[in-house]
Amino acid sequence: MTKPTIPEIGKLSYLKEIDPSLRLRRAIHLNDAPLVRRILRTHPDLLHNPDHSLTGNANTNLHLAASLGHLSIVQLLISLGHESPTPALNDDHQTALMLASAAGHTEVVHFLAQHDPSCILRQDMRGRDAIMHASSSGHDTVVQILLTYVPGGAEAALARTDIEGNTALHYASGNGHLLVLRTLLAAGADPYRRNVWNWRARDYCATVRTEVYYDSLVPKEGENGNGAPSRSGSPEARKKGFGARLVGLEVGD
Repeated sequence: MTKPTIPEIGKLSYLKEIDPSLRLRRAIHLNDAPLVRRILRTHPDLLHNPDHSLTGNANTNLHLAASLGHLSIVQLLISLGHESPTPALNDDHQTALMLASAAGHTEVVHFLAQHDPSCILRQDMRGRDAIMHASSSGHDTVVQILLTYVPGGAEAALARTDIEGNTALHYASGNGHLLVLRTLLAAGADPYRRNVWNWRARDYCATVRTEVYYDSLVPKEGENGNGAPSRSGSPEARKKGFGARLVGLEVGD
C-alpha cells in the first residue's frame, strides 16, 4: 500500500478542518439534502446555523435554502423543527418566506405558506410582509399563493402597510408590475390609500405604460367622489417628480 504524498496529506487535513457550519452551508448551496441530513445528524446544534459573516445577514439554514428555492432542503429543515416554536428571523427581521417570496420560488412559498399561514403576515424591520416583497419583485403567482393562504382574507391583508404607509399596491405600482397590479386590485386592494407622504399607488407608477394600465383598472379620484383629481396628471408635475420617494428605496437612492 502506497503512502499518501505530502500534498495529499495536506488536502485530507484541510478537508477535516473545514468548519461543520461552513460545510453545511455549502451542502445547501449544492442542494444536497442527504448531505445536509448527515451533517445535522452529527451536529444537531447547527440546525439554525446563522451566517454571521459580513454579507451573511444572520441568515439561517432555512433562509439560505428558501432564497435559493431548494424545496427538499426546506422540507427537511422544517421536519427537524427549524421553525419551532416561532419562525427564525435574520438581522432585518425577515423570515425565510419573505426571501422565497422576493425571489419568486413558488414551490417553496407554497410549502411554507401551507405549513404556517400566520407567517405570511409577519413584518420585517421596515414593516414589509411577504406579500409586499413578492409585489415589489413582480412575482404574480407568488402573490396569488400568499393571498390564498393569508389568515383573515386577502382584502384585510392588502390593507396592511409598511412603516411609511405603503401597501403592496404601492410596491407593485412603483416597480411597474402590471400583472401584480391587476391581481391586487381584483383581490380588494384600496387604490386610493395614501402613505405617510400623502401619495397613492398611482402616484408611483414606474412608467407611462404602468400609469395607462392602472387608469384602465381604476377610475381617478375626481371621477368617483373620493377626492381631488390625481396630482400625477400634470405633465409639468410628472417632469419635476414632486420630490416623491420611490417605494422600497431610501432617500438619496
